[in-house]
Amino acid sequence: MAKSKSSLPPLSELIKKGARGDEAALARALSELERLGAQALHQAPELLEPSHPALRLGLTGPPGAGKSTLVSQLIRHLRQQELKVGVIAVDPSSPISQGAILGDRIRYSEHFLDSQVFIRSLGTRGSLGGLSASAYLMLRAFDLCAFDVVLVETVGVGQSEMDIMHVADEVMVVLVPESGDAVQAMKAGLLEIADVFVVNKADRPGASSLARELELSAQMSAESGRKSAEVVQTVATEGRGVDILVNRALASFNSPEGWKARRSSAERLRHEAKALLRQHWEHWVQKQTEGLKNTNDLLQLIASMSSNAKDGID
Repeated sequence: MAKSKSSLPPLSELIKKGARGDEAALARALSELERLGAQALHQAPELLEPSHPALRLGLTGPPGAGKSTLVSQLIRHLRQQELKVGVIAVDPSSPISQGAILGDRIRYSEHFLDSQVFIRSLGTRGSLGGLSASAYLMLRAFDLCAFDVVLVETVGVGQSEMDIMHVADEVMVVLVPESGDAVQAMKAGLLEIADVFVVNKADRPGASSLARELELSAQMSAESGRKSAEVVQTVATEGRGVDILVNRALASFNSPEGWKARRSSAERLRHEAKALLRQHWEHWVQKQTEGLKNTNDLLQLIASMSSNAKDGID
């Protein structure tokens, strides 16, 4: 017998309302996902089988590169194509309080009145990969709520930002002339994760030189059989060059076979599982260490861990 509407789990009901355009319900659902972590998949198993996966565009780069301005421009252009757009803006969390600036209302205010744009800020919560486990779940919720494109903006660059390549279908690495030369970018691992190098603030001195270095690096990568990235110069504050990025995104959106196949790969699922389990483990560790007062407490905790290792951590 099918469950009645009133007996549906609260999270599932919130997601259903969000899919019908209830922004408040969607906001509450995302908060629940952040609170529940991996347990959310038991309450809303439909998250695992979305019928309308959204194209995910990841943007990462150093602070001050103009990522938020670029995201705002991308939203505007995608909405002109009548696409429903979601945004997850990842802010750094304090290592002490785990709080974050969460500045979405400052960065994207011009889009607040558009019912087809939903913006959510999210702290890293100490995640070494720049994305908390909640981000994986929220992206699945965006899929269920029939978004067409989701933009994921992360803070920083380098080895600590590699998680973006495991959630985004296309990664844009945003650099500015002041970012330094392309060799440093390669050392940071960006060559391996970038589908597009965006040289923003291209009206500044040194932009053409940086673009040439990146193009040469991309050419060498292609010749050696590795992943090759396109290089695009933009001035986001004026909208220059943004149309190139939008056209590339639209081409991917209209030819989903490739990115949908990558999305369902076992490698992607393994990375998501690691993030969810790591969050669960971190919560367990925090709970177990809150009452530590002396070395005897520490020894008892270690003994408890040895026991749990045999039976599995609850």
